[in-house]
Amino acid sequence: MSQTERHLQVKQAILRSARPLIGARGFSAVGLSQILEAAAIPKGSFYHYFSSKEHFGEALLEMYVEEYLQHVEALFRREGGNGYAKMLTYCQWWQETHVNGQIGNKCLIVKLAAEVSDLSERMRAILEVGTSEVIKRLETVISEGQNDGSITQTTSAFVLAATMYQMWLGATLMMKMTHTSQPFDVALSATQSLLQRS
Repeated sequence: MSQTERHLQVKQAILRSARPLIGARGFSAVGLSQILEAAAIPKGSFYHYFSSKEHFGEALLEMYVEEYLQHVEALFRREGGNGYAKMLTYCQWWQETHVNGQIGNKCLIVKLAAEVSDLSERMRAILEVGTSEVIKRLETVISEGQNDGSITQTTSAFVLAATMYQMWLGATLMMKMTHTSQPFDVALSATQSLLQRS
């Protein structure tokens, strides 16, 4: 293994080890020593891999967004049904992840958006681009459903995708406040109504 490959491997290990911490406590509440301890990296070596904590946060969000998009694409490929079935599968996966999933698998966008958007323009931009890419993928599947007849709502696919995604972000915040899955049940029911013309 080359030195460059080793450097990248350690960098990714730091990001993966820190993700559950950031997901549980937020960005500002987690210190560099906690990040290094979680990754079992010697103290003082953080700056060998990241120029600053903000740079670390940028890398963490970029990795999260990339992996999230890959997972969504794989989910839609695996579902193999019509557009409506794919959208319901996405919603059920979202709910399952946040109700029963590990902290490290939960949505960092929900956890960090309000906090880091005021701290770092670069981190805010990564989140903006990432959420736009998610919405594009939802838009594609909704358009597919409109074409195959499984989604009967004739509102533009983009508006439906953006509305649905924003609704599920809000439901996730409500779930964190109420400690119940009811916001997801409401969001799922609303999604079904949103995609089908009455």
